[in-house]
Amino acid sequence: MNILHALEGRERDLGDGFTVRRLLPASACRSVGPFIFFDHLGPLDVAAGVRHDVRPHPHIGLATVTYLFEGAITHRDSLGHVQRIEPGAINWMTAGRGIVHSERTPDDMQGQARRMHGLQLWCALPATDEECDPAFAHYPASGMPEVREGDVGVRVLVGELHGSRSPVETMLETLYLDVTLAPGAAWHVPAVVAERALYCIQGEVALDGLPLPAHRLVVLKEGASPVLASVDGARVVVVGGEALPEPRYMWWNLVSSRRERIQQAAADWESRRFAPIPGDDEERIPLPESRFA
Repeated sequence: MNILHALEGRERDLGDGFTVRRLLPASACRSVGPFIFFDHLGPLDVAAGVRHDVRPHPHIGLATVTYLFEGAITHRDSLGHVQRIEPGAINWMTAGRGIVHSERTPDDMQGQARRMHGLQLWCALPATDEECDPAFAHYPASGMPEVREGDVGVRVLVGELHGSRSPVETMLETLYLDVTLAPGAAWHVPAVVAERALYCIQGEVALDGLPLPAHRLVVLKEGASPVLASVDGARVVVVGGEALPEPRYMWWNLVSSRRERIQQAAADWESRRFAPIPGDDEERIPLPESRFA
């Protein structure tokens, strides 16, 4: 058996019926490579007039990685960036010592029925770089290389595969692939990094002949190269990278290798010591009632 863990998602309501399926962190598996958080949004049909905005909130010690399959989001942050996120692009926001951002319905989509579908992942930063300056980078869909292996197409979102390297810059070895399998196609999952996990976005697939239900995160053994096969066509993402050398504390939107740093960041948010988002500072998300101890 090439599987270490099979993780089921937990539904999380972000408000107003805006639900996500959360796979990481889990009690059985806290991280896969540098990935410490895995949320799957949708697919969700949004009625006209409904807004699923994520109001301003802070981050420290991590990088957020946003990737859409359908829909659009407007990103704003305390560095002054305003960026429309559309399917196929990668938004990489490095929080470092602290950043605030919001994710809102684009102006041109308000009042329209629409469909939202995507992933938001978090990567831990190296302990030596947790307090780096915050930064933001947008990588358009057109810049992502694609590797073809017969009836299998692989978009290299982060990292490298068979000599094709993503333009996304990272601080730790990181792999993020978007794999599309035609009906009846098979693909050997490459053992290119130490830790890897598979997540079936849509369709029916089997791993070494065993059914792999959609929306289950399967963590592979190091060095394994199982065969992933589709029935009627499928879409799967692969995430992973080098193992984190030290544990991380995570509370709310804050991540650090030091407990006291999270406590300080929480106090800073409550006292409004984080820099605000220009033009978007009225509807801040408050700290959770249950505090980090």
